[in-house]
Amino acid sequence: MEEVFAKASDLWGVWFLIGAALVFWMQCGFAMVETGFTRAKNTGNIIMKNLMDFCIGTVTFILIGFGFLLGENALFGFLGKPNWQVFTDYASFDWSGFIFNLVFCATTATIVSGAMAERTKFLSYCVYSAIISGIIYPIEAHWTWGGGFLASIGFHDFAGSACIHMVGGICALIGAKMVGPRIGKFVKKNGKITGVNAFPGHNIPIGALGVFILWLGWYGFNGAAATSLSQLASIFVTTTIAPAIATVTCMIFTWIKFGKPDVSMCLNASLAGLVAITAPCDVTDAAGACIIGVVAGILVVFGVWMMDYKLHIDDPVGAVAVHCLNGIWGTVATGLFANPAVPGYSIADAAGKQMAGVFYGGGFKLLGIQFTGILAIVLWTVVMIIITFSIIRKIFGLRVTAEEEIVGLDKLEHGLDSGYAGFLTQYSADEMAEAAEAGISIDQAVPVVAPATTPSSTESSLHKVVIITRQNKFNTLKVAMNSIGITGMTVVNVMGCGMQKGASEYYRGVPVDIQLLPKIKVEIVVAKVPVKDVVEAAKKALYTGHIGDGKIFVYDIADVIKVRTGESGYDALQDSE
Repeated sequence: MEEVFAKASDLWGVWFLIGAALVFWMQCGFAMVETGFTRAKNTGNIIMKNLMDFCIGTVTFILIGFGFLLGENALFGFLGKPNWQVFTDYASFDWSGFIFNLVFCATTATIVSGAMAERTKFLSYCVYSAIISGIIYPIEAHWTWGGGFLASIGFHDFAGSACIHMVGGICALIGAKMVGPRIGKFVKKNGKITGVNAFPGHNIPIGALGVFILWLGWYGFNGAAATSLSQLASIFVTTTIAPAIATVTCMIFTWIKFGKPDVSMCLNASLAGLVAITAPCDVTDAAGACIIGVVAGILVVFGVWMMDYKLHIDDPVGAVAVHCLNGIWGTVATGLFANPAVPGYSIADAAGKQMAGVFYGGGFKLLGIQFTGILAIVLWTVVMIIITFSIIRKIFGLRVTAEEEIVGLDKLEHGLDSGYAGFLTQYSADEMAEAAEAGISIDQAVPVVAPATTPSSTESSLHKVVIITRQNKFNTLKVAMNSIGITGMTVVNVMGCGMQKGASEYYRGVPVDIQLLPKIKVEIVVAKVPVKDVVEAAKKALYTGHIGDGKIFVYDIADVIKVRTGESGYDALQDSE
């Protein structure tokens, strides 16, 4: 029998470590969300920050953070005593607990990165990331998870709505305020902010993949500390329901408010639901998870709107709305929806008496304790992060120069021409030198003797017809042109508007400033086919009778020269019409 229990214990230990690995994998998700929701010129900088907040956080957590978090109580449960048992106590050291709390610690610092993206000095980021991971997070987390004073009064935050997400969100809020908005984010008139400009993320698919990675990692985030299979299954259910409900709620809400379901806002809503369910995931039931998700789906939209239009704080990825507001909501929701019937329920007061949520007959005692915990953690975080950012701003400066911001942090902070350098087509200096050594001239790789220009054999007027119309009309137009003998044309996708004046579009609840519509632009030069035939065929193909059918422009052409043969005028067009 003892062997059976030992094997079961080992299995739970393995799951605990798998959960830690899933939480570490969330670093990838955060990096992708932040990268996708920001501009391409800063992708390398954001990836570097997400890499270094974990690596720097590991160093500071080893040196002081782990002791502050899980060391023996000191100063009446305010912090744990620093220790370096990871280097000395090989026999009895809690290796699993160390690595699990380390990956949790890194998450807190990562949250701040998104809100301060695209204009924060990399050096300053490294410094405040170390302070958050080594001091701010471990000390307040000790109050709840290290046997500190909040744990002694029955405060409940199972996986970190308050200890991790609210703390990271508060740091993000204050950091984004102190570093200031990105250049051009807010419209000013006479010194007052009168409008908001949308800065669309450059790669929504990457951001979406990041959200899915985070959702997967959240099963480890919330479920790794489960003590039984039934409790783990219950946690998985609530961790699935809340974000799903939040996303559906956000989709419906933005669809009604903006006329179309907002993609990036719905992605944020998934994360908001996950953040909100993190504290009560082990004590709420499916009904409670549904309500928590509905509120989170609306709260995230309100949070983004509040940051832009009321507080005028620039948060490129919505970190404050997702983590701060929903971290608070999730912690409060624990006091509302804690259901003692849930498997593994363990909320009790200092006297050991079980407490329940308001809606499950527990009165307001647990809710009051939850508010007490929130207040204590908020006060600690606000004071410490203001001091931290103020010192960093005084010594190093928080913000990059205007030139660095405009050019992009990839180039001037890290020496990257682009985070997508493989797409660049120009030759580098080294490539040019290597080609010269090999006896190859880049400019004259193939010997060329251009033919002399020959006069046209036919005097004929040349015309250029430019047609701008709907993209879905191109195939119809092409068939019409082929039917009258036109086979040569130049086609490009363009953006524009005329009488139609574009369409109302929103990005994260902010109207996109330039209202342009996707169009197709077709250019045809004709000599043999009469211009009137081209115009009539185009009109017949494109006409619907509605605004947006397009326009046709006709220009005189002075001459045309075919490079390959030297033919000019009418002759140059004969095998291309």
